[in-house]
Amino acid sequence: MSFLIDPPLLVASGIAIEMAAPTPNAADTAEGTVLAVFLGTSISLYMEAKWTKPIWKLCRARSGRDWMVNSGVFHADCAEPSSKMNAAAALAFATYPAWLRLGRRIGRRLSSRTGG
Repeated sequence: MSFLIDPPLLVASGIAIEMAAPTPNAADTAEGTVLAVFLGTSISLYMEAKWTKPIWKLCRARSGRDWMVNSGVFHADCAEPSSKMNAAAALAFATYPAWLRLGRRIGRRLSSRTGG
């Protein structure tokens, strides 16, 4: 997971939740679970938690923070993050619920068009 790919993955997850959940309560539960997984993994990557090493290694990154910030596309130096970088990361994490909710809204619209 990275700041570059997480938003579209969260939107897609929200759509999938709305298309697959049998009840609104089940959709809300799924939303909470998806959000916990995304935030738990992404924040752990950014904070360089040891358990995330297989993830960032698989992504060919230098570290979890390198994967979150650079996503294999950019080349920002994130080994020693500044307070501005940390604030930007916190702001990005704060948008995750909105991306997931956007996906759910799209999913509801798609579901109503297909009769689901």
